[in-house]
Amino acid sequence: MVLGQSPYNRSTYRYTPLLAWMLTPNIYLTSVFGKLLFVACDVLTGLLIQRLLLLRGLSEESSCLHSALWLLNPLPAGVSSRGNAESLLSALVLGTLLCLELRRMHAAALLYGLAVHMKIYPVTYALPIALSLQARKPTGGMRSGARSWRLWAFICRVLNRDLLMFTLISGGLFCGLTLLFYHMYGWDFLHETYLYHLTRRDIRHNFSPYFYMLYLTAESSWSRALGLAAFLPQASLLLLTSLAFHGDLALCCFLNTAIFVSFNKVCTSQYFLWYLCLLPLVIPHLSLSLKKGVGLLVLWFAGQGLWLAPAYYLEFEGWDTFVLIWLAGLLFLMINTYIMVSIISHYKPEPRSRVHKRPKAD
Repeated sequence: MVLGQSPYNRSTYRYTPLLAWMLTPNIYLTSVFGKLLFVACDVLTGLLIQRLLLLRGLSEESSCLHSALWLLNPLPAGVSSRGNAESLLSALVLGTLLCLELRRMHAAALLYGLAVHMKIYPVTYALPIALSLQARKPTGGMRSGARSWRLWAFICRVLNRDLLMFTLISGGLFCGLTLLFYHMYGWDFLHETYLYHLTRRDIRHNFSPYFYMLYLTAESSWSRALGLAAFLPQASLLLLTSLAFHGDLALCCFLNTAIFVSFNKVCTSQYFLWYLCLLPLVIPHLSLSLKKGVGLLVLWFAGQGLWLAPAYYLEFEGWDTFVLIWLAGLLFLMINTYIMVSIISHYKPEPRSRVHKRPKAD
């Protein structure tokens, strides 16, 4: 990059060039600049979690304790200190949610557009955000019995000022950055940053329930079609959760992210951070007993352990454990599904009296 070359000259680079530009101080200042930046984003994520929890009615002490679930978690600390940029996305996502809670729509839209540009998974929040920005009441003076008036009320409710402004700003930023980097790097940028992830068929072992199917059909003529078909369960569940839980954005974004990760064609440990940063916002509203909560945590770690055992023997001992890895991945999917169902069934929504006491939009 500092020599004027494309980051896509490196065959494994699958990110926006903006990230590469952000890390050029690794050359000019110090080789650990990127790690320091990502660790700082970890700390910022913890602060954003605390601020959101305060807005959701928790006390200062309780919000600090719940934000510590992220700050003292060794997984994000380990991922950031090895130079992975997931904490940057966590900060952008939580910053978007905070600005939406504060009704600062311009800032929320800018952060959301940047988050989707940096990595595509926050696009799963688009529908919940759009539904949450709908006007709560139809335009006054309309006769509820007339079909034409009801249609007009629906249009006014959906196409309100906040939603249109949010769409224009976030979409404008995303499209602007896309056009800029397409002008600079051409097709390589579009393919490696976005399109690659739609057609990706990673046959290396990972937590995804689809990996073994994609491995066996890697040379098949219909492998690409299978890869695209794998999006159908994911998309269907995302639509259902968005429609059902958009009234509580923290819960809805957590569920959407967990579904996206669990049912994705590729699933690795670093992807878990995408929903773990949202979990502290959900936990205070759960009616789970301590025993039940610890049990779910142990179950989650046990599922990973059962997967890691055959994965170790495949990678380091050369044993043929593909079937065992696939079965362990299916079990881990069932565990994640059970945890999500438990969270939904034990979740107590934020009181509506608090929901309405939000600052006015900027």
